[in-house]
Amino acid sequence: MGDMQKTTRSISLPSRLHPNSHKIGAELNKLMTWELSSLSSTTPLGAETIQMGLVRLAELYICVEELIHSPLTRQALHNHHGKLVEEALDLSVELLDACGTARDLFLIMKEHVQELQSALRRRGGDSSIENNINAFICFRKRVKKDVVKSLGALKRLESHIGSFIQLDGDSYLFVVIKVLRDLSTITICIFRSLMLFLSRPAMKTSTGWSMMKKLMSTGSIKSETSHKIFNEVGSVDHALYYLHGQIQKNDTKVHVQLARERLETLDDGIKCLEAGLDGLVRCLIQHRVTLLNILTS
Repeated sequence: MGDMQKTTRSISLPSRLHPNSHKIGAELNKLMTWELSSLSSTTPLGAETIQMGLVRLAELYICVEELIHSPLTRQALHNHHGKLVEEALDLSVELLDACGTARDLFLIMKEHVQELQSALRRRGGDSSIENNINAFICFRKRVKKDVVKSLGALKRLESHIGSFIQLDGDSYLFVVIKVLRDLSTITICIFRSLMLFLSRPAMKTSTGWSMMKKLMSTGSIKSETSHKIFNEVGSVDHALYYLHGQIQKNDTKVHVQLARERLETLDDGIKCLEAGLDGLVRCLIQHRVTLLNILTS
């Protein structure tokens, strides 16, 4: 991650080479600020923060598209026998796959959240609520495994970018390729934040149990304290844990309301992230089409 920070800081596309250079630099700086803020945060990133990163990333892709379409850029890429274009194309496939994985996981998460919301609205009995909570816990465990796999793939892809051939640092082509590689690296960073959003502590890890029991004993989980400790996913986990513990006491009314509020917040957050991902995938597809046109023209 530190390498990426150094890379994005040093990007500078001379305005004499392309009129869009200032805008590209500005968008890179925005994402750099976003990344530094996310890394320094003492709490898990929430949906709004990640969605902001997705929007800025889509804006950066649009700026880079204009750069790639310039005659000077197309000629520079052609003169390198297409190898650098093929490199960028390979990255675009991997990034589209990662984006597809994220979209699929958020879709499944949304379906489970909405099923749980329906169960709590129906109030078909405490046993029915308990069954739905247990089903949600099982789903969260499965997601965690998928997230670990996806994070591993992103890490390998990031390492692969670092192994690409190096170019003359004074050439225009170097600057363009540097922008493309940094664009891919920043995209990986955003996807990593999406995966971590989904994987916040599952309810049956030792740390999760310990923290939830502490919150329950102090009553903090019913306040805004849990929102400061956890993101939307973690807040739902812990509200459900608290509700699950009260079922045996036949005292669930207040806790059902809390769980419903947290689930509604998570549902809104997921919809927000899905919209951001939909916009980004369109940019990724257009990026790939542009590179293919350069390679085949």
